[in-house]
Amino acid sequence: MGLLNQLKNKYSVVSIIGMAKNAGKTTALNYILEEAMDEGMCLGVTSTGRDGESTDLVTGTEKPRVYLEQGTIVSVPKGLYDLADAGLEILRMTNYRTSLGRLMLCRVAENGYVQIAGPVATADQKKMCSEMKALGAEMIMIDGAVDRRSIAAPDASDAVILATGAVLSRNMKKVVQETAYVVSICSLPRLSHQRTRKLIEENRDKITLIADGRAKTLNLATGLGSGKFLQQEMSDETEYIYMPGAFTKSVIADMGNAELKKTHFVLKDPMKIFFDAVSWHQLMKKGTKVSVLENIKVAAVTVNPVSPAGYSFGHEDLREAVSKALPEIPVIDVRL
Repeated sequence: MGLLNQLKNKYSVVSIIGMAKNAGKTTALNYILEEAMDEGMCLGVTSTGRDGESTDLVTGTEKPRVYLEQGTIVSVPKGLYDLADAGLEILRMTNYRTSLGRLMLCRVAENGYVQIAGPVATADQKKMCSEMKALGAEMIMIDGAVDRRSIAAPDASDAVILATGAVLSRNMKKVVQETAYVVSICSLPRLSHQRTRKLIEENRDKITLIADGRAKTLNLATGLGSGKFLQQEMSDETEYIYMPGAFTKSVIADMGNAELKKTHFVLKDPMKIFFDAVSWHQLMKKGTKVSVLENIKVAAVTVNPVSPAGYSFGHEDLREAVSKALPEIPVIDVRL
């Protein structure tokens, strides 16, 4: 069974996010587009930045182009419309603006290559996906831009496909470890205590300490370097600490092991976590609890065993190693 068949009856909007540049994100998108062609399924395609160009605008390296078949709904800014090899029928001029001009929603009239772009803001992306569905798209694919993990937040899509590969490291064990780590934080448990959820929702944009069913907000602009302030404000009764922004090592830097063991941190979603895999595992070993208001469903993992640096892993070796680490998730080598 192909990947698209595993997705289409479960999800309406799917984001593709990369573990790094050249992890195979665009290749994964093309893989799904080919399956949609075979199935006769109308997809909507958009991006959090710009994609589909033949040369990476940042690194100057060659990259795969995006080939769309007749009937596909795609978002294209005015500045890229004339660069399309495909024939594009303009369906709607939107109010979403990019550095390349206002976005247009188009239907592919003749097969060909297209450079795509979309809104950067999550709220705009969500609205535009609804417009694509109204125009006939059966499922939407959001192609994430360079390290733009924020678009994978739960309110942007129903699930994500995680693209990983040899570009992460020459050590295959490290590639597998980093990939499993990202999947694990995406799958963090949702906060189940309803009273605490209500208190957090009332103070959604503020660092909040909760003790004895009461909330105390801190007047801090950011959570970065907030560890010493948290330690000062914590008491023996503190049960939860809600961090609306980035959750980094600086947040816990001034907390002792005893405080970390009894603390339950709550985050908006997993994309607020900025720990490396080793530091995260060390934090978990200390007994710290972390939950999220909304988690992220990882629908599949795609692996790219080839690095642009000139080294590669065996196709089956990498796929089998990632599959073993993530037995509940489909793992596909899109290069095959």
